[in-house]
Amino acid sequence: MSLPRLLRIVIALAALLSLPALLPRVQAEHPGPVVLVVDGLDVEEEARAANIPFEEQLAKYKALGVAGVAIYERGLGSLAEQGVVMLKNGGELGLLYPQAGFKSGWFYFSAPDWLTQQIRRNWTIPLQSLKAGGLTWYGAPLNVSGFPAGYDPALLERLKAEGYFVVYRPYNHPYRTYLPQAIPPQADAIVFAGVDVLGNPKKLAEAQAMLGGRPIAWIEGTPQEGFSRLAASLPVLRLFSIRPEWQAKLKPDEVADKFVLAARERGHQLLYIRPFQDFADTQEFVARLKGGLENARIAFGTPAPRDFELSPLRYAALVGVLAGLGLLALGYPRPLGPIIALGLLLFALVYVRGDFGALLAALVFPALGFLEPRRGMAVWLAAAVYSLVGVVFLTALGSDPQSMLGLTPFKGVSLTLLVPPLLVGLSYLPQDWKGAITRLWGYPIKLGEVAVALVGLALLALALLRRGNDAAGALVPDWELQLRAILQDAMVRPRFKEIFAHAVAPLALLLPWPLWLRNGLLLLVAVGMGSILNTFSHFHTPLTISLFRVLNGMIIGLILGFVLVWVVRRVWQWWSR
Repeated sequence: MSLPRLLRIVIALAALLSLPALLPRVQAEHPGPVVLVVDGLDVEEEARAANIPFEEQLAKYKALGVAGVAIYERGLGSLAEQGVVMLKNGGELGLLYPQAGFKSGWFYFSAPDWLTQQIRRNWTIPLQSLKAGGLTWYGAPLNVSGFPAGYDPALLERLKAEGYFVVYRPYNHPYRTYLPQAIPPQADAIVFAGVDVLGNPKKLAEAQAMLGGRPIAWIEGTPQEGFSRLAASLPVLRLFSIRPEWQAKLKPDEVADKFVLAARERGHQLLYIRPFQDFADTQEFVARLKGGLENARIAFGTPAPRDFELSPLRYAALVGVLAGLGLLALGYPRPLGPIIALGLLLFALVYVRGDFGALLAALVFPALGFLEPRRGMAVWLAAAVYSLVGVVFLTALGSDPQSMLGLTPFKGVSLTLLVPPLLVGLSYLPQDWKGAITRLWGYPIKLGEVAVALVGLALLALALLRRGNDAAGALVPDWELQLRAILQDAMVRPRFKEIFAHAVAPLALLLPWPLWLRNGLLLLVAVGMGSILNTFSHFHTPLTISLFRVLNGMIIGLILGFVLVWVVRRVWQWWSR
């Protein structure tokens, strides 16, 4: 038995053994249940504008189907603005009560007894107690207006009694304590306010003990310092929200569609909504959101943290990846093949250190099919099969609860689009390089072939430039955004680069191009195969969603490609006559 055949058998067996390792993740990442949570500060602002109590305004949201509310930990300054406490500087109080002993430059507050006890419990800074004007004042040598002042226990008791899902939003502060009483027992989940988590950077252990095992929420697109370290020991929920300044530029149905997409295709469980300026728009938004979730068969309820145990069968995938690396080495003339394989292995070990197998799978397997001795569409079929086998290895090795939540993203997303076409291109290098250069120097140039090559290069450059979300935003035209929205409503939307790559495959393999042009077009196909692994490297997307996205891209792309082949042949026949 030849060595290449033996390696293919090892790859096939490793893939079969790795498939059961995917089941724990598949079972854990089922979409839903979700809960709609409204921002409590926004509701307070609406209530003040309408001159009605907070809970009366909140009841309007509950009637729409919003079962959750986010209650912020209050700062002392905001309580003073609401008239709950009195906050004065020492110089002002010294003028009013010159004999009381108030110190200039200090800040003093007076509050109800229950709130005073809560504040003193929450602060590490010592307070000076003075009496003046029939009130007890507590002073500190710092501006305490931004210090955390806790929560209103009576309000939270009422909200809980009315059946709300309560999200508590504390914020980090250098002078706060970490007693369990600082977190309300009514809180169902914790969403940190601000740019870091409680206890960051040196009090994370105390903060973890204070939270008492409650779920904490990971806000997509808003990384908070210290979150990943807390998440290592606390249950995590995925939260989706849209910044108010962005939401103001969108229509209610557009915002709703983004929330539905987040719950359906990215596993978000807390859907954190903010009101529109016009309450009628808010009603339309919530109605569209609920309808979209119901159509996607995503249940409403109390979200549960997603966790699963890693299967030991995942290590079979590492054997398959190394076998694939060996097969890659045999696909090039010596000594080029072993040098490329060893270089990839060393690069992966240095770039990601421990978990190098997932990166190798994403770089190697999209290229393997192009190294097989196949002709016609069998080349595409071999490339697709190897890519899907690479998906099994990538997913088995890279999937864990942290990556599924998006806390530890796959390192090497851009490389999955850059390296596979490079590996395919290297396979076209001739052994007789001197003769190849001589033939290339005397090759008769045809403008038509050059035009096709330039179009292919432009498409390749566009695919690489749009490999990141930030870069893509400036390069996506309006018509494509509209087409994306239409496809998104109709199906799991495939990636356009995959559609184009699969469409190029029949054009490259079934039409009589010169060898150099055919090989150049196959580089575009290799980008599409790399994009398949790229799609599955987004571990926060459910596996079934990624699978349908890839299959839809293949089907649409191949149909488009065969139609284009038919059109080109007919046009060429007409032109030839």
